[in-house]
Amino acid sequence: MPARAFIGFGANLGDPFATLPRVLEALAALPETRIAACSSYYRSAPLGVSSPHPDYINAVIALDTGLSAQALLNALLGIESAFGRLRTTAALAPRPVDLDLLLHGETVMQSPTLTLPHPRLHQRAFVLLPLAEIAPDLTIPGHGSLPPLLEKVKDQRIDRVRENCSHETAMKMRTAFLYQ
Repeated sequence: MPARAFIGFGANLGDPFATLPRVLEALAALPETRIAACSSYYRSAPLGVSSPHPDYINAVIALDTGLSAQALLNALLGIESAFGRLRTTAALAPRPVDLDLLLHGETVMQSPTLTLPHPRLHQRAFVLLPLAEIAPDLTIPGHGSLPPLLEKVKDQRIDRVRENCSHETAMKMRTAFLYQ
């Protein structure tokens, strides 16, 4: 039975508006996976950094997948690498693409390589607002529903800059997947 997984997309190097449709293509090509929804694009200031960084472009993508949480995470890391993401010791360094596995069905887990739900998703407007756009009734295990969580991050700057992250592209990917 496929799980509904939510992936956080972020980028602040290169052209995130050109990168996201290509990431959607890579996600749609994963085995046992289809794109279910994609939020609008949002611009947000980097969190937790003291030196100047470019703003991020963020979105959230919903997938229906038969992949396990760990297999999906491994695939996301491979996609990041293919798009030029170099993992360095500077965890908050600017990046051409960042893909975070936010949720995988109702899975709650903590391992050396993966924590679900994502450990900071409930603290980040750049995740919660696009998540609420595509899954407004979602309840995050251990944290509750989205409206009270959004209230707690209302002071974080986030602006919608473009209607859905090529929902048209996501639907084309879904159709292509269904007829493979």
